[in-house]
Amino acid sequence: QVRLVESGGGLVQAGGSLRLSCAASGTIISLYAMGWYRRAPGKQRELVARISSGGSTNYADSVKGRFTISRDNALNTVYLQMNSLKPEDTAVYYCNADTGPYWGQGTQVTVSA
Repeated sequence: QVRLVESGGGLVQAGGSLRLSCAASGTIISLYAMGWYRRAPGKQRELVARISSGGSTNYADSVKGRFTISRDNALNTVYLQMNSLKPEDTAVYYCNADTGPYWGQGTQVTVSA
């Protein structure tokens, strides 16, 4: 059925950058709003960024100005460009659709001080 596969996480120094990808199968993401979520150790999952089918974006205050969500409809993929990373960004990052949820395995982002 619907499958979302996150990738691109890793270990990075504070101030560095990563680009996360969410490849979708079994659904056409251009028809739906898509979002990136994260779950830090010992904390609840939170919405980080969202993009509507029309391209409108929203960001959590904690990442505004540093993260950018985008979508490539031809590749059926959603991206999260993360710049100026901070240790508090350390978390497992997931993508999902408004019509879901279709939780995948997530991708680990670790930011060292």
